[in-house]
Amino acid sequence: MNSYDYDVLVIGSGPAGESAALNAAKHNLRAAVIESHSMVGGGCTHRGTIPSKALRHAVKQLMRFNTGKLFREIGHSRQIPYPVALSVAAGVIEKQVDMRSRFYLRNGIDLYRGQASFVDTHTLAVLDQEERVERLTARDIVIATGSRPYHPADVDFTHPRVYDSDTILDLQHTPRKILIYGAGVIGCEYASIFSGLGIKVELINSFHNLLAFLDDEISVALDYHLRERGVMVRHREEYERVEATEGGVILHLKSGKHLRADALLWCNGRTGNTDRLNLAAIGLEPDARGQLKVDKHYQTEVSNVYAVGDVIGWPSLASAAYDQGRAAAAVSRGKAHTRFVDDVPTGIYTIPEISSVGRSERELTDARVPFEVGRAFFKDTARGQISGEDVGMLKILFCPETLRILGIHCFGAEATEIIHIGQAIMKQEGDGNTLRYFISTTFNYPTMAEAYRIAALNGLNRLMG
Repeated sequence: MNSYDYDVLVIGSGPAGESAALNAAKHNLRAAVIESHSMVGGGCTHRGTIPSKALRHAVKQLMRFNTGKLFREIGHSRQIPYPVALSVAAGVIEKQVDMRSRFYLRNGIDLYRGQASFVDTHTLAVLDQEERVERLTARDIVIATGSRPYHPADVDFTHPRVYDSDTILDLQHTPRKILIYGAGVIGCEYASIFSGLGIKVELINSFHNLLAFLDDEISVALDYHLRERGVMVRHREEYERVEATEGGVILHLKSGKHLRADALLWCNGRTGNTDRLNLAAIGLEPDARGQLKVDKHYQTEVSNVYAVGDVIGWPSLASAAYDQGRAAAAVSRGKAHTRFVDDVPTGIYTIPEISSVGRSERELTDARVPFEVGRAFFKDTARGQISGEDVGMLKILFCPETLRILGIHCFGAEATEIIHIGQAIMKQEGDGNTLRYFISTTFNYPTMAEAYRIAALNGLNRLMG
């Protein structure tokens, strides 16, 4: 019988790695985590979700102050320097690191700091900051190393005016104008943030529409509200080259346009953090974006090596990563049936935010699935009028015969919270998953949740002609 140092050895302490280690430890397995950075939490805590959403919250507060009638009575509109707004995130990150460090201590999970690389399928070499190497063995190994912004070779990211979605968190001044290349989720979120700070923004999108995976109506609404806040959105544009000088940056587009600004934020894809793992030692080869292929149990082609989180690509969400890590640990301990995460809600933290679950109108139409629509506009809800959060809507797609809910799409304040009510109902069996629930349930008044009742009644009225 083989004797290993650990049952489960996890590389990376982001959401995926943390949940894998905790799940293993909770089931009395010997678990350890290897983290290459000085503090736990991974990219989610230090470079992604937490700092960007804390920054967004600060900007949203500023926007409410600058647009609220009550505040106008007590002072003029204000502008906050970008570094000041960003400083809000530091306190949140500190709390997150402290909390997550206690998770490992409380559950008896060993934590090693250093760069891990494979020696064989059961052995990792850990290189610490003093250049010392320690070898650790485990029955199973979980790769949860996350991802980083993709850097095309012809763009100089060492230039002080060129940033990616990680280094933008180190920006120490407030640019008058910024170019954002890439109008995916991260690009659209930062376009909202910078425009909310009063910075001129040009958002360059390679595709015909913003976030084409969204419901068409919501994609159009996002485009409209970004433009209304002064963002210049350019569709169907691709870069030819980037010219960065001491005085500014020029983005040369294939269409012949030359866009000038004080800084460039590159938000065009991500790369899995696999290049330093020595995967060749165990016969694994990532794809061109550094991502690993896994099966429905999160096992790689090497059966005792698992991969979870951003390093496997879609959906690349912290929420999914937690569930993926837990599932991998469950398989590791021999559980036969685990959940493969493929039905996560969309959560986009633009201003206003966006969230959806289930299928869109386009998907249902293409699949020739009959559906009807029920809408509730936030401007028509009492809570929206009271709070001033009157931009947005809730849309329910349902089967006209059975009233079964097929999809829910929300655009507006707290959309990522509101969506979970509908998600819970969609998960119900039989008649529980129908529009009738929202009609027969009494909601608190006034609340944003009441939008479900309004949308359901709107949909039923359509059926009645």
